[in-house]
Amino acid sequence: MIALHDRKACTGCTACAAVCPVQCIQMIPDEEGFLYPVVDTETCIHCGRCEQVCPVSAKREEKSFPQEAYVLQHRDEDVRHESTSGGAFSAIAEWIIGQGGVVFGAAFTDDFTVIHTAVVEKKDLWKFRNSKYVQSDVGRTYEEAAACLSQGRWVCYSGTPCQIEGLAAYLGKPYERLITVDIVCHGVPSPLIWRKYLEMQDGKLGSYAGIRFRDKYYGYKYSTLSFFDRVGKTIYAHGIDTDQMIRAFFSDICDRPSCYHCPFKKRYRVSDFTLWDCFDVFLYDRRMDDDRGTSSVLIHTDKGRQVFSEVKKQARCRQVSPDLLTSCAKEMFHSVSPNPRRGAFFEDARHLSGQELFDRYFPETARVRCARFLRVSMYRLGIYAPVKRVVTRVKRIRRRQRQA
Repeated sequence: MIALHDRKACTGCTACAAVCPVQCIQMIPDEEGFLYPVVDTETCIHCGRCEQVCPVSAKREEKSFPQEAYVLQHRDEDVRHESTSGGAFSAIAEWIIGQGGVVFGAAFTDDFTVIHTAVVEKKDLWKFRNSKYVQSDVGRTYEEAAACLSQGRWVCYSGTPCQIEGLAAYLGKPYERLITVDIVCHGVPSPLIWRKYLEMQDGKLGSYAGIRFRDKYYGYKYSTLSFFDRVGKTIYAHGIDTDQMIRAFFSDICDRPSCYHCPFKKRYRVSDFTLWDCFDVFLYDRRMDDDRGTSSVLIHTDKGRQVFSEVKKQARCRQVSPDLLTSCAKEMFHSVSPNPRRGAFFEDARHLSGQELFDRYFPETARVRCARFLRVSMYRLGIYAPVKRVVTRVKRIRRRQRQA
């Protein structure tokens, strides 16, 4: 029977609940809004499968193996615009659906809760595009994916590294027609805090029909959290400098406890593909640096390479050195550091309204408004991207010096 002695040791992947033969484990939100396994001790048969399948307690040793790396842009500009970066996941998912397969990923419900769900038609892949800076509820999708695989169907399952490790542990064996895709993850914020934020925006914006965490309203290099009305018109677009949810996200004040000690920060992964942003595409091909989004793609398996040989027909891509591409992917290797105000933030979240909570910890001061004005002005003057290139090159040089 699985027992939680330290909440930092649980990522909420749900593998334990999925593998339980008598379904005596439920994933229940705690006071911070994160899901944790709760065991019905009266029906538990003490088989030990939940403990055996936990990807944290049974952590796999990282071993190096040959990899391939690419920078990629989807050829469909609408798909690329809707995507967080270059649309690499959409290209992979489209191929899977073209084989009659099923794609699993994180999507919004009607009330903008983030859950994992399945898609079988290309027209519905928009649900998975763009980042969701909230931990998704995997639900029973591990079991659903296993059922599809047992039917001989192709399956693509995407998620955070802990979710993919959880799926691999649950399945217990490789499948020829399973393609797994993980992302380079900063950390997963609390669904409770996301709900508080939406409560605040409800009061400010009234009704809205769509949200993108990484909208390219001002371009890829200064993406915004945007809200849309029913006809797709932008009614709110604020970036890292002024949007209060994004500021909370990057302050590391609302992440799951396990994110501060993530055991899956590594280069060599159990997935077939790892995807992340490529803001510095100009280092590889200046012609691709159009500020519309580019994906970094790291391929771990022969199966992944075979699938990518078909996928890249739908994209512009350039093969690059895996060592070079991963050298600047800090979040691939390092966990976030806990914000010293985290405890007080969650304590206040229990009794403050969303407006009161975010105004207390992330007020819109004159300095914040000035930062936004300067950033937007630089974009409109066409100097933001060139400045970012210089900053990126300087950071890369300093990183190399530290490594030397």
